[in-house]
Amino acid sequence: MDQVPGSLGTPASLALRLAQMVFSAASLFFMCLQIDFYNYTAFCFLVTVMGLIVPWSMTLGLVDTYCVFVDCPTRLPGIVTIVIMGDWVLSYLSLGASCATASAAPYLLSASSPPHCPLMLCSRYPFSAAMALLTWFMLFASTLLNIWLLPKL
Repeated sequence: MDQVPGSLGTPASLALRLAQMVFSAASLFFMCLQIDFYNYTAFCFLVTVMGLIVPWSMTLGLVDTYCVFVDCPTRLPGIVTIVIMGDWVLSYLSLGASCATASAAPYLLSASSPPHCPLMLCSRYPFSAAMALLTWFMLFASTLLNIWLLPKL
């Protein structure tokens, strides 16, 4: 059976999962540096979604690590389908959260003459949105690569 690069149980999939973990943790880190993020729904949504992506990516990263080093492929259609659905749902949630955060962040700087937060702290919100968008790229790539594998099972 052909191995699709980036599909579940390959070294490329492990790299994608590690990148997802790093980008989502960075997005959480930069969002939570400011204490008042919970006053805005878009920011709470981003923290919630990134909080879901970190354990999902960590779990699948452990599965990929096991499969790469023990040489035990996980090619069951049911498992691959669950991974595809989880990646797909989380990728669209990540896209929505990053877009909502990216659109709400400039509002904080231009809404009133004294900004709601200092410029140094408000500049972290767009960076957090950028990290969430990079997380979306990695999740969506993982989804597409696993969809490519599904007909071959």
